[in-house]
Amino acid sequence: MDRSQVFFTDFRTSYGGITMPAKLQKLIRMAGIDKIDMDGRFVAIKMHFGELGNTGYIRPNFARALVDVIKSLGGKPYLTDCNTLYPGSRKNALEHLYCAWENGFTPLTVGCPILIADGLKGTDDVEVPVEGGEYVKKAKIGRAVMDGDIIISLNHFKGHEATGFGGALKNLGMGCGSRAGKKEQHKNGKAYITPDMCRGCRLCEKQCANDALRFDDATRKMEVLKDNCVGCGRCIGACNFDAIDCEDDNSSQMLNYRMAEYAKAVVDGRPQFHISLVMDISPNCDCHAENDAPILPDVGMFASFDPVALDQACVDACLKLTPIRNSQLGDNINAPDFVDHHDHFTNSTPESEWKSCLEHAAKIGVGSREYELVTMK
Repeated sequence: MDRSQVFFTDFRTSYGGITMPAKLQKLIRMAGIDKIDMDGRFVAIKMHFGELGNTGYIRPNFARALVDVIKSLGGKPYLTDCNTLYPGSRKNALEHLYCAWENGFTPLTVGCPILIADGLKGTDDVEVPVEGGEYVKKAKIGRAVMDGDIIISLNHFKGHEATGFGGALKNLGMGCGSRAGKKEQHKNGKAYITPDMCRGCRLCEKQCANDALRFDDATRKMEVLKDNCVGCGRCIGACNFDAIDCEDDNSSQMLNYRMAEYAKAVVDGRPQFHISLVMDISPNCDCHAENDAPILPDVGMFASFDPVALDQACVDACLKLTPIRNSQLGDNINAPDFVDHHDHFTNSTPESEWKSCLEHAAKIGVGSREYELVTMK
């Protein structure tokens, strides 16, 4: 596949000059968003509203800037996301909307409606064929995502506890999956608990939405009920004592493969455009209320018609940065037993892996990892 263009600008502004949202508008117009015929068409803007308590998610100001451009082109935009698989503030549409509102996303602030794509209970999905899919033949995608004539992803680029980082492909693949779709993507790796390391604090139990964890009163340890475990990894992130791991060594790769195929189901057959803000680069997903300090300095804003090239450009920019000392990544680097993987995201979360997602997405035709970076001053 030929090289794709990825457009970039930093977060610098001058006193009395252009605002940051206006700079984003200038970038996406330079990247060619005006070439999409939006007149009278429904435009689904897929983004993440942030778990309640999280402070690292994309600010509503940026969503409003994008919405205003789409409206100027005659489009009918709406912000959308699907419900989560895990317990939290976004597991059904009512709680999800309240969470979005509390985090600043309302029709008044963003200038358009907000729709939870897979409905009240996360069951309103459609099965979308995955052309060339090796692991998923029909992806279960939130209906409101697929009802859009045009799909635009607005991504907060950050680290991730399972997939290394979260960008366009994760926002599209995992993010657009209904609750059943998320479960399908996570199904490969089952959790297991090392009893000697378990403190019996039961923090993991609060994160499991599938009744897969049971506390043994006799041993004062947690146990995994394998038949119920979907391998979502929430319990792994919740454990402060490294007592929980995944029993399948290739589960991260399998998650990435399925996620790439879900992303393909979302973008195939309709106009698409993708934007990533590489800022507040937390070690974990915005699904975590406790987003933790950024592991890397802010980079800038990226835009492209190609989600694979966009993710590759963002990760390449991040790998050139110097880690922030007072962060999860900084702590790991300074640990006595540190093993350098020469990759900031793997060094931050050694059990994660990201390359297989981009490799598989390119293989099945979602986009190209080869890109030309065009910088806007």
